[in-house]
Amino acid sequence: MPTKFEEAIRQQKFGSPTQKALLNVQYTANWFRDLQRGVFKDLPIEPQHFNVLRILKGRHPHPVCPGDIKAVMLDKAPDVTRLVDKLVTLGWVAREVGAGDRRRVDIGLTPKGLQQVEHISDQVKAQAKGLNRRLTEEEAEQLSALLDKLRG
Repeated sequence: MPTKFEEAIRQQKFGSPTQKALLNVQYTANWFRDLQRGVFKDLPIEPQHFNVLRILKGRHPHPVCPGDIKAVMLDKAPDVTRLVDKLVTLGWVAREVGAGDRRRVDIGLTPKGLQQVEHISDQVKAQAKGLNRRLTEEEAEQLSALLDKLRG
């Protein structure tokens, strides 16, 4: 597989360096998504579910409302209710009516869910080790700063 973007898409000319960079970001995001699918291929969840689990783990043992989950998700498009429904069905999270406000729904990790998120996190970290060899820490910080700058 070609490592240079131009070779991978078999295109040498671009409208501008900015166009090339934006297409490369999109191509690389899709490449990373496909790579990440390898971790989830044998699991009953998708990366969006894992994102919810990580958010809940970050607040554990305190519950989180769906709006707070949606606010910090990496992918803003998914329906949080549908994602949580699947995790409830798996027994990985519990949904409870808020103690002080019956309109509030609180979501928290179950012991089984905590165990699962730690197991999956280990797999994701193992995959990331391979990527760590491609960029130095300084390069990774620079890339992150450039992406932040791009989003303005």
